[in-house]
Order: sequence, then structure tokens, then C-alpha cells
Amino acid sequence: MASDQYLVFFGTYTRPGQSKGIYVSRFDAVKGRLENPELASEAVNPSFLAIHPSRPFLYAVGDTVAINGKKTGAVSAFSIDQATGKLVLLNRQSTGGIGPCHVSLDHAGRCALVANYGDGSCASLPVKADGTLGEAESIIRHEGSSVNTSRQSGPHAHSINPSPDNRFALAADLGLDKIMVYRLDSAKAALAPNAPPFAAAPPGSGPRHLAFHPGGKFAYVINEMLCTLTAFRYDAAAGALEPVQTTSTLPAGTAVLPEYSTAEVQVHPNGKFLYGSNRGHDTIAVFTVDEKSGTLKLVQNEPSGGRIPRNFSLDPDGKWLLAANEKSGNVAVFAVDPDTGLLKTTGVSVEICSPVCVKFLRAGRP
Repeated sequence: MASDQYLVFFGTYTRPGQSKGIYVSRFDAVKGRLENPELASEAVNPSFLAIHPSRPFLYAVGDTVAINGKKTGAVSAFSIDQATGKLVLLNRQSTGGIGPCHVSLDHAGRCALVANYGDGSCASLPVKADGTLGEAESIIRHEGSSVNTSRQSGPHAHSINPSPDNRFALAADLGLDKIMVYRLDSAKAALAPNAPPFAAAPPGSGPRHLAFHPGGKFAYVINEMLCTLTAFRYDAAAGALEPVQTTSTLPAGTAVLPEYSTAEVQVHPNGKFLYGSNRGHDTIAVFTVDEKSGTLKLVQNEPSGGRIPRNFSLDPDGKWLLAANEKSGNVAVFAVDPDTGLLKTTGVSVEICSPVCVKFLRAGRP
């Protein structure tokens, strides 16, 4: 397969007689053609995936399982057959918490970072040379609450990402309205609280996912509960965030209905555009980025091609966006205008039950 060909992996929520685990499809980045997905490996609710930055390994978090006789959240390691996209389970480890919902790899590929939504904890696990995971080196449980008593009576870690220089890990906690900041020792796969230890999001907003600007000077947090995005100025030396703007992901004048929430956020590889998903409103919000101030301007709300766009992903060259619509059970393909960042539906859509994560792997890589 040529360099403009990709394997695309889909995490799903599994149901008897429907989804069975992780699926894979082939994507032609010249034609925008997405083939029908095939089962890559059976797994229980592989809700979020991460691909190793340089080797053919994939990692997935899933529901509570029994490991060594104890019920716990689990993160699984798989090897990738680069010809077929099929996955082989290497091993599984405890995430040290309940309800894992997000996994990422540090930029060196030596450490897996996991956020446990259920008990509001984060864990770091060593990645061995053969791709398998060691037992968690760090497990840190958040403490506290925030203003929405029905959803924020305790911590709910929703994502954790390494900083661009790999010195820190930032965890968005929906229950605390905080972005926790940890010092990251990649070689030891260890986390330690930073000073300052966190940045605050607007009260009741529920920070969910975070994306860094490719220039490294800004970070963007999408807030699930109020359908907003917060732009932060990022101090790479200190691992500190300073808020510069919070703006709606919905069209001007649109009320935030009870069924509305946000999910994913990604910055275009060129740094000029940012995208966020609106569930309930069922759109992908498109923003332009002021590259001097980091502030955002909403320029489009494109229908996601289905219901409840839980997750989406831009291809590595930023030419296409694939939106995973959880409730309508489909993945829709959009073309990205290179000059404006605006999305245009291609009419291409494939069926897959309860897709909740999309990850690209360029054919022939690593």
C-alpha cells in the first residue's frame, strides 16, 4: 500500500450480536474512500485506542474485568499485522481504577497513560520492548468536587495527554473542573504532581478532552457539560496553563439543551483550524485559530452525518475528517478545505455498531 493509504481502527461499545470489539478499515486518502470495516480483534468495550508512535502496537481501554482474581479497569496491548490490520492480544494490565475511558502513549512510546473516569484516577504503565505492558508504575487518585452536584460530586478523570516536549502529562477531570498537571518521567513510566498542580476550567463546564497546538504554545480543552472550548496559553518550561478564552461550540444564540454535550477536540496539523464534536446538536464545530493569541473563532457547524458524534479524527495530512456517530452506527467522511478549514461531506459513510474512537495508521508505518 502507498503512503496515501491508511489503516483506520475503530473502538466500539460492544453488544451481543452486534459489535464484537475493535474494527479496521482501509482508507484511500487520494479518493476519500473508506472501505467497509472488518473485525480486527474481539474485545470488551474498547472505547478508546492509542497507537504506538513508532512500532506496530495498539492499546485499548475497556470495561471492568477480572485480573488476577480482582475486578478492575483494564488496558490491553495488541500487535498490528500491517498488511491486514488484524490485531493479536499481547497482554492486559489493570488500570488501577474503575471505568477507564482514555489512553495515550508518551511521544517516546515508553509509557501508556490512562484516565479512569469511574474513580477519578490516572495511571502510568511501562511499555516494554515487545509491546507488552508492565504493571502500573503510578496510580494517582484525584480528590474534590465541583458545582454540579449531579455530575460533579467527585472526580472523573476523562483524558490524559503528554505535553509536546514529553516532560508533563495533562489530565482533564470533568468532576473537578480542573486540568491536572503531572511531571512525566518517560523512562520510568512515572507520574508526579507538578507545581502548579492544575489549571481551572469554568465552573460546571466539565473538561473532557485536550489538544495541543502544533506550535506548542497553546492547549485547547473541550468542556462536555456546557458545550464550550477553553483556550489556554501553555508555559512549556513550567507545565502551566493560563486561560485566554472560553467560547461556545454551538451557533450564536443556540441554547444548551439537556441532551447536548461535547466530546472530541483536535487541532489541524497546520495549526490554523480546530474541530470539536457536538453530541445532540450532532455537528462538528469548526474554528479558525489566531496563531498569535491562540484565540478561536467559530466559522462552521457541519452536520456530522449521523447521531451523537462521539469521536472523530483528522488524517495525518489534515485532508480528511472521519466522524464516528455512536447512536446512528456509522462513520462519515468529510473533506477539509486546505485554505479555510471548512468541512464538506463526501457522501461516503460506512456502518459500524457504536463507534466511539477513530485512529489512523499510515500504511507501511512504522
